[in-house]
Amino acid sequence: MKFAVFHEKLVPEQLLLTPATTQTITSIADIPQPPTNPSFSFNPELQKLLLGKQLLIDEIPYAFEEIQSHYENGYVTLHHGITRNKNSPKCERCGNQDPDLFATFPCLRCREACTYCRKCIMMGRVSTCAPLYGWIEVSDLPQVPASLDWTGTLSPGQQHASNQVVESIKANKELLVWAVCGAGKTEVLFEGIQYALSHQKRVCVATPRTDVVLELTPRLQAVFPTIEVTSLYGGSDDRQKYSPLTIITTHQLLRFYKAFDTIILDEVDAFPYSVDEALQYAVKQARKDTSSLIYLTATPNEQWQKECRLGKREFVTIPARYHRHPLPVPDFVWCGNWNKALTKGRLPANVMKWLKYRIEAGKQVLLFIPKIDLISKILPILHVLHPNIEAVHAEDPNRKEKVTAMRNKEIPLLITTTILERGVTFPNLDVAVLGSEDRIFTESALVQISGRVGRSAEFPSGDITFFHYGLTESMLKARKQIQAMNKEALQKGLIEVE
Repeated sequence: MKFAVFHEKLVPEQLLLTPATTQTITSIADIPQPPTNPSFSFNPELQKLLLGKQLLIDEIPYAFEEIQSHYENGYVTLHHGITRNKNSPKCERCGNQDPDLFATFPCLRCREACTYCRKCIMMGRVSTCAPLYGWIEVSDLPQVPASLDWTGTLSPGQQHASNQVVESIKANKELLVWAVCGAGKTEVLFEGIQYALSHQKRVCVATPRTDVVLELTPRLQAVFPTIEVTSLYGGSDDRQKYSPLTIITTHQLLRFYKAFDTIILDEVDAFPYSVDEALQYAVKQARKDTSSLIYLTATPNEQWQKECRLGKREFVTIPARYHRHPLPVPDFVWCGNWNKALTKGRLPANVMKWLKYRIEAGKQVLLFIPKIDLISKILPILHVLHPNIEAVHAEDPNRKEKVTAMRNKEIPLLITTTILERGVTFPNLDVAVLGSEDRIFTESALVQISGRVGRSAEFPSGDITFFHYGLTESMLKARKQIQAMNKEALQKGLIEVE
């Protein structure tokens, strides 16, 4: 067998595909697979790395000769990274089929003008001649007991949703868990995960954001102490681990192929998953052919809400928080042309009065604004009220430190963009939105922002105010959705009458 040298790794030329030979390739799995040799002594660490994966050769920290021997004995699998239907390329890792997102380069491996995918280039270059490496499907891995070590109690709403999750996992179905902000969605998953793990199902909890992965991993490790939980995100140390329970960012799912029996997708409405077709494709690729998919969100998009109403989507709602108090409903307060006021170095009088009252009362505040560049205008104005007022945004290098200071009550008021619309909890909080008519404040964003208020059982209520220069459909829909959840919760006896 001949080999071509590329980045000091050997790649067999018979497995390389030139542009001329790939015109008719329409299947990811059409590279011939040798029969499995049961007498071959395979490397279990290589198995853990490749099982349920699709990796480039440069992502595998083993000598090529060892990888090649595993392929020749039927254990390592090879898939085409780029397939073609006539002249149209498709990236099998991210699903990209946009001609403008492919390019060619002079390739040292195939010595041709080789096509590669630009859309997922940040995960490593998938090209025409480079196969994706995996491992044969395994059904007889050692079974690890999955005991659930949790002494908490689910509310009636949580228990109903938990039962539905278990049934969907049993039946390998899809289910949307539509739960209000602060409903305790993580606890609702425990019984379903335990059922899956105890039946040798491999479970994945996926979320768009790294900070949620970092938060969930220790929580799930604590309640499933007999299972080694794998945590995968950009720069993670767990990339070579195999676990029956994996917590992962949706971007990292691009490296998986038919790996999971159960995928739980948190914050399905959140950016970037909600707008990135590659991430949605990654979820489909990572599922086994027979599997369950559980979606979690407080704010399903309009299409999903319609499908729920029409009975076209299986769903369960948790319309109340565990502490049995209704969700705070936003107030709409007109504040005039606040942008014009800022150009004159001031904020509308009713906004300043609202903020001043809370600072004097010792009530912490989140003030949401539509644009980062407004911070430099607003912060000096509010420093008149208190010198410790701070601002935070996605590019802020001190973002985590400021959020921690807010939790420690060192900051009375934190100005923020939509970066803090979800994933943060401060117990005793009021929230205001300045310029809620801005298009950045979608229905979903406004519901999530409102959900920052009243999350604690000790402080189950609070004020949420939308300061605006004109009502929008998103504002009206957000308030209507919150009111509908309160109505449903009251009808089901899940909240107390106030």
